[in-house]
Amino acid sequence: MRREKGLVLGVTTVAITLLLAACGSSGSKNAGSTDTVSFSTTDVISTMDPALNTDVIGAQALTDTMEGLYRYEGKTIKPAIATKVVKPTNNGLTYTFPLRKDAKWSNGKAVTAEDFVYAWRRVVDPKVGSQYAYIYEGIENAAAITSGKQPVSSLGVVAKDKHTLQVTLEKPIPYFSQLMTSSTFFPVYPDAVKEAGKSYGTNAKTLVFNGPYKLSGWNGPDSAWKEVKNTNYWNAKAVKVKTLKYQVVKDPSTALNLFQSNKLDRTNISGDTAKQMKNDSHYSTQQQAATFYMQVNQAKNPIFKNAKIRQAISMTINRKELVNQVLGDGSAPVASLTPKGMSFDPTTKKDFTSELNAEGKKNTTYNPKEATKLWKEGLAETGQTGKTFNYTLLGDDTDVAKKQAEYLQDTLEKNLPGLKVTLANVPFKTRLTRSDNGDFDMVVSAWNADFPDPITFLDLFVTGGDNNNGKWSNPEFDAQIKASKTENANNDKARWQNLIKAQDIMNKESGVIPLYQSGRAYLTNPSVKGLDYGPSGSYNNVSLYLKK
Repeated sequence: MRREKGLVLGVTTVAITLLLAACGSSGSKNAGSTDTVSFSTTDVISTMDPALNTDVIGAQALTDTMEGLYRYEGKTIKPAIATKVVKPTNNGLTYTFPLRKDAKWSNGKAVTAEDFVYAWRRVVDPKVGSQYAYIYEGIENAAAITSGKQPVSSLGVVAKDKHTLQVTLEKPIPYFSQLMTSSTFFPVYPDAVKEAGKSYGTNAKTLVFNGPYKLSGWNGPDSAWKEVKNTNYWNAKAVKVKTLKYQVVKDPSTALNLFQSNKLDRTNISGDTAKQMKNDSHYSTQQQAATFYMQVNQAKNPIFKNAKIRQAISMTINRKELVNQVLGDGSAPVASLTPKGMSFDPTTKKDFTSELNAEGKKNTTYNPKEATKLWKEGLAETGQTGKTFNYTLLGDDTDVAKKQAEYLQDTLEKNLPGLKVTLANVPFKTRLTRSDNGDFDMVVSAWNADFPDPITFLDLFVTGGDNNNGKWSNPEFDAQIKASKTENANNDKARWQNLIKAQDIMNKESGVIPLYQSGRAYLTNPSVKGLDYGPSGSYNNVSLYLKK
């Protein structure tokens, strides 16, 4: 399984170009009519099948047009198809969801508990091939089903009646309510799937919607699409904007021109364009619940098993310089894999990252002198003193990724004697394949939160974890993660300390080398209001409205 959604596809596909136009219209007029908002996006929708979607572009389109049990409003979980946010019974193992009787599909048919059962079984069915089936782990028999040991029908989800859904867990899942906001848990209309077969989710004609909007005229890899208000949506009266238009724009200067000519109401910009528009009244930045990081391949290159070597690599990187001079998009340096502003201590309400041990975080401080010292000590400890190391840094082939790689190449070679870095910038899918196969020396990766809890990042790097491509392994780290999911799953305070200790261990060892928390720079029409960015990386466009 590959946790591809978290690789922040939209962030990594934006190109850096020179600013070609810095004047002209301010973009203050609405790009369309008064009932339409036009957005740029960074790539096409790959699929609208909730079981198969793995990227943030598809997740946004699904959040616009479909709906599950809960929906985020700001950082608060609110009932959606469920009539209330329920508390578990049976020592945290049973959730019983009453469903809205007024929830309908866009064809007028009722949304039922069976629609959820059908959809969830599809996700864990090995024949469907969902890369996100792992997120169901903990629901009764989910893991056994995905491994082919139990029939799909044994999944711990049943329709007690038309409007009552019951879920049985094998163990308490502290973040279960957060999971219920994810598009991976959305229902589907069974007849639509059966009729379309393998074509389901590839074009608008195969889909039936239960969310605030409907896709209109979408035919697969279109570079532009439209979403129109779903009048059968149970909360249609709350939907103020009748039409959402999306247009794929990968070039920042093109995005700027479209905004200034009133063809876009909101657009992402980056690089030199973002830096030069920084003082414009329409400019803003937004931190994402996503981090970019470097993995070093310990299985292929045993030298990387030495903690001092990894610490040395981390200390050579001036993260402030990287985000300000290379990225210029609102990204911020980070001292840990887990991003800021995402998760908070259940007792003190402090940010997770603020409670981390300073000893570990110092390894992300730019200190070339100390880096060189640690590098030499690490080489001596591994018996590699005086040798030359020719390693390849793997990354994406976008302009941003190339410039980032060049920066890392320069600082690594300058501060670590004997290290020669060759750059391999390849297409996104190729980079994923090579990472999964261990075909790299060093690689820049990224992860976007599936839900706002540190475990969505930390669980990636347990020994044998699906995204632990560098093969870092620490038994105490593994033990802390396991404890957070087992004996302390129902003890908020103890579980939190497990996660703090786990992140401290990773930081101290530089098991994964954090680079920056992803940010995005935007130009926004001032008439666009109610932009509601949720903790899982999608906008709740029910809240969107236009101020005339």
